[in-house]
Amino acid sequence: MKTIALFGGSFDPPHLGHKAIVNALNELEYIDKIVVMPTFINPFKSSSFAPAKLRLKWLKEAFKVFKKVEVSSYEVSQNEKVPTINTVEYLLETYENIYLVIGADNLRSLKHWHRFDELSKKVIFIVATREKVEVPQEFITLEINEKISSSELRKTIDINYLPKEIAKEIIKYYKENNE
Repeated sequence: MKTIALFGGSFDPPHLGHKAIVNALNELEYIDKIVVMPTFINPFKSSSFAPAKLRLKWLKEAFKVFKKVEVSSYEVSQNEKVPTINTVEYLLETYENIYLVIGADNLRSLKHWHRFDELSKKVIFIVATREKVEVPQEFITLEINEKISSSELRKTIDINYLPKEIAKEIIKYYKENNE
């Protein structure tokens, strides 16, 4: 296995949009493996709602039936914010090519990511579509039709947008720890 798709994020909570991205990546013949990488804390945020180890557990459960998917604990185990470039450099010790998967909502801030110039030379970006955000031609576009975000989902906790394997546990957690 030489080529991976790195799909990182807070996954706070994991939802069907995340599964739709993994399903779409799974169809790409040039991807040998998909590495789902939950953050300890998003570098652009001061906290998470659900603890990192719990989000990691949920992701492992949600993606356990996917043969090409590895849910990595690398960033969670660092117990601090980890810039994407650090994760990419860590993964390049094992893999030759990395496709970095981001949501189209991240395009505006992308140039502000830590050591972005270096990062852009080490990865090929795949951008998952988000409502009303145009993806520039220099990026690979991954068409995703799920219209959901984790921040909206934390407010509504709608079971219809949660992976069935972990839906009840997610609902219980967010209702007991309402933001």
